[in-house]
Formats: sequence, structure tokens, C-alpha cells
Amino acid sequence: MNEKLVWVRASDRPDLLADPVRQAVQEAEVAEIDPELADTAAFCERYGVALEASANCVIVAAKRGGETRYAACMVLATMRVDVNGIVRKHLDARKASFAPMDQAVELTGMEYGGITPIGLPDDWPILVDVNVAALDWAVIGSGVRRSKLAVSGATLAGLKGAEVLALAN
Repeated sequence: MNEKLVWVRASDRPDLLADPVRQAVQEAEVAEIDPELADTAAFCERYGVALEASANCVIVAAKRGGETRYAACMVLATMRVDVNGIVRKHLDARKASFAPMDQAVELTGMEYGGITPIGLPDDWPILVDVNVAALDWAVIGSGVRRSKLAVSGATLAGLKGAEVLALAN
């Protein structure tokens, strides 16, 4: 059974956004969802959103010389980020891996399963896959599990610190 999403301007429903997202969001719409369905596959099935219109944000920890830097990677829900190849090389890291859940939550100020590139620390690179940047509208996390944002790929590509590249191998 597909439930209908009700999209409204994000500025009209700040209660559906994590604090850092609320402060940074400009051009987006937000829809309230069942928080138990925040994971992409369950969300898409219940709300009738194509996986090709959904983008996931993963937080990567890149290490080199005893220093750890963090970055966000935005890819279509149908794709997998090449963390150990493309991302590691792009970030000039010796080792790169998905950040542990507790670290990702603490560092972003967002809920796991709702992490979004909007509102991340200013010094974090945001790597946006070319397929995401090309979308008219992408459904992404809102910083909390109880809602989703709809933004254009161009908006994601235009975020501070964003770089567009092919992230999947």
C-alpha cells in the first residue's frame, strides 16, 4: 500500500528538521513520514518513490598521517559508493571507511537514517555523484527519521564544499 506524501516548504515545518538542517536549509520541501520507514527501501516501497529518485548520504572517515577527516557522499539509492577506491583517492587518504554510526550521529547532530548533506560542518567536503546532481528532484534525509526533504540535484551540487564526481565504480 502506498501512502501519499504531503510536501510543504521546509521553512513552514521546522519541527521536521534536525537543528543543523533547520539553520542551513533554503530551497527544499519536507514531508512527514513514519520514522520506522526512514530506511530507503522501506520508505520507497511504502510511499511509492522510485529508488532512482532517492539519494543517500553516507559519512566517510578518511585517515592519513594520524589525522581523520570526514566527508559526506551523496549517491542514488540504486548505487554503492566506492569508498576504498574513488573516495579514498579523491580525499588523498591512506584509508577511508564508513564512519561508525555513533560518530556520524555525534558529528552531524542528526539522527542515523536521516543524515543529510544540508547543515554539515562547513569544512567537510560534500561529494555529490553526477547522477544525483543531474536529478530535477531528489528525496533525501532531513536530519531526522520522521521526515524527508525534496531538493534539486543542482541545489545539492551547489552546497558549500560540494564537488560533483562519479562516486560509484
